[in-house]
Amino acid sequence: MKNFIKLSSILILICFTTAQSNSAETAKFLKTDWSFKGVFGKFDRGSLQRGYQVYTEVCSSCHSMKYLSYRNLGEKGGPEFSEAEVKAIAASFIVIDGPNADGEMFERPAKLSDKFVKPYENIKAAEAANGGAYPPDMSVLVKARGGGVDYIYSLLQGYENAPDGMTLDEGVHYNKYMYGNKIKMASPLSEGIVEYGDGTEATVEQMSKDVTTFLMWAAEPHLESRHQMGFKAIIYLIILTILVYLSMKKIWSRIEPEV
Repeated sequence: MKNFIKLSSILILICFTTAQSNSAETAKFLKTDWSFKGVFGKFDRGSLQRGYQVYTEVCSSCHSMKYLSYRNLGEKGGPEFSEAEVKAIAASFIVIDGPNADGEMFERPAKLSDKFVKPYENIKAAEAANGGAYPPDMSVLVKARGGGVDYIYSLLQGYENAPDGMTLDEGVHYNKYMYGNKIKMASPLSEGIVEYGDGTEATVEQMSKDVTTFLMWAAEPHLESRHQMGFKAIIYLIILTILVYLSMKKIWSRIEPEV
């Protein structure tokens, strides 16, 4: 009897804890049409290029992308900037190189082989500049977060005033899609914060979609070739299945059924 009462108490506690957890769950993620989804999915080149612009003009002041090199921006399956454009993009950034013949470090324009320039020298510098919070590297952020692209896309549009009864510490913001609903990063996007060169209207929704598409490519730069390979494998298996079926049918046709 005592064991039964003890077990019942534990179950009640678990149910109560689960109810509290559910009450603090985030809102259902926003959905949009991603061009790269599905077997035949491909990246939208325009969206990738606009997404890089949003990252450069908005996100790169805090977030690094340490696994990307400037030459990747011109590779097939990515934003596919022209060679001249990629060289101009790289040259617009300054990197610290060296030591030179005099044993001193020096500054130079970035080259195609250089990794994306980081906004901070180290983690401590990043934390000091952001109130103790470390802005995560964005190279594989889409894969590192539950919900993937839908989560990032929703988070960028999820900033609201905190509901009644919720108290936020100084420097903390309410976001209905953030786990726990509290985030130290202020809303990074606002209408017209960037000016797209192709004439696309820079709404918060559009910028959220474009930069998320760019982050998806950064995390899976070979997605298109993988989709193509998968499609070819499916065709091969279908053909192989048909051939095996026809072969078996021919073999069994030679065997007379027992009377």
